[in-house]
Amino acid sequence: MELAADGRRAFCYTASHAFDPQKPTLVFVHGAGLDHSLFGLQSRYFGYHGRNVLALDLPGHGRSEGPPLPTIAAMADWVFGVLDAQGIASASIVGHSMGALVALEAANRRPERVARIACIGVAYPMKVSQAFLEAARKNEQAAFDMETIWGHAPQVPFGGNPNPGMWMYGDALARLARLAPGVLYNDLKACNDYVSDFAGVKCPVLFILGKRDVMTPPRAAATLIQKLSNAKVEMVELSGHSLMAEAPDDTLDVLIEFFSETRTDRPGR
Repeated sequence: MELAADGRRAFCYTASHAFDPQKPTLVFVHGAGLDHSLFGLQSRYFGYHGRNVLALDLPGHGRSEGPPLPTIAAMADWVFGVLDAQGIASASIVGHSMGALVALEAANRRPERVARIACIGVAYPMKVSQAFLEAARKNEQAAFDMETIWGHAPQVPFGGNPNPGMWMYGDALARLARLAPGVLYNDLKACNDYVSDFAGVKCPVLFILGKRDVMTPPRAAATLIQKLSNAKVEMVELSGHSLMAEAPDDTLDVLIEFFSETRTDRPGR
């Protein structure tokens, strides 16, 4: 679905379902340099099982017009702008990596509008190496290679995906190749610069972490988890950073359980 946000064209995947004000709404926010399609299995499931789904392309990503937004706070505000444009008063948010920071910031800034959040492959602080930042700033292929290799567990090049015929490295590189120059650097810098005390986060928070994640290793989320009073952690043994692709069924199962814990989430309008 195409919509207008801040005067620019934006895209979100809705699982081919029209908005139903009687259903709760679930928003999916992708990571650095990526787009809505990495949530394909998970967003489709919820769209066909009782929820409104908005799997977003952030500005400058996927099918959404740029320029990209320079900070995590600006991205969180943009998500609320999308919800406002659709008349959605409250929603739950699933975020991956950078998108997880956006979900946390949204819950921190506007707790009355966020029912639950799920953070996949997250760390705090989410520091990015100088070499990675510099390669992305120069729009070098090395930056895309770093994102791809570090973004997956080591078994990936050896056919470790549970879905036959899926080439995860090629899939990631194809997404990155579509980016305008500077978008990946913008995202990495936003993650690197992000600081918060998370004092406003009151809703239930689910952390889904890949045990083999080398980009945001589980230990890097420990301080963040301790800051939150209503956090739950699920570790996926055989996955790296790209859990939705590397362990799609395990990730979906954990999300289903988390969002089935209560059916009292406020409706979308």
